[in-house]
Amino acid sequence: MERQVFGGEHHTGRPARPLMQAMWNGFLCKCPNCGEGKLFNGFLKVTPSCSHCGEEFHHHRADDLPAYLVVVIVGHVIVGAFMGFEATSTLSTWQHLAIWVPLTIAMALGLLRPTKGAVVGLQWALYMHGFGGEKDDAIDTHPELQAPN
Repeated sequence: MERQVFGGEHHTGRPARPLMQAMWNGFLCKCPNCGEGKLFNGFLKVTPSCSHCGEEFHHHRADDLPAYLVVVIVGHVIVGAFMGFEATSTLSTWQHLAIWVPLTIAMALGLLRPTKGAVVGLQWALYMHGFGGEKDDAIDTHPELQAPN
């Protein structure tokens, strides 16, 4: 009996791309393919293509996933730290606000760009949304779904 393998290059006929390396390169705001070129033009604006290897990024569809992931991560860290700090100290409400609000904003802004880069790296590694050379059916048949630039 032949062993069945699901996913990776056995499933699609395409070579498997290194998932963790692509996500790490994206997290570092570098091209998921070569790890050399810049992934972003602005704070969250993804470049149309890599300046080093030419990989195209214009068709990525990160959408709201990076923001959701950042909310979950920052929420767990801040709420856990706040509760631990509250149990061991006697600070007033204003003192807590002065500590936790700026820390929450700084963490959220600091994680948003790397998280979006990791999501673009995930999409590239899994051949999602045009990264495999094929067209994304939803965008091609319904142009109004395309995200504004």
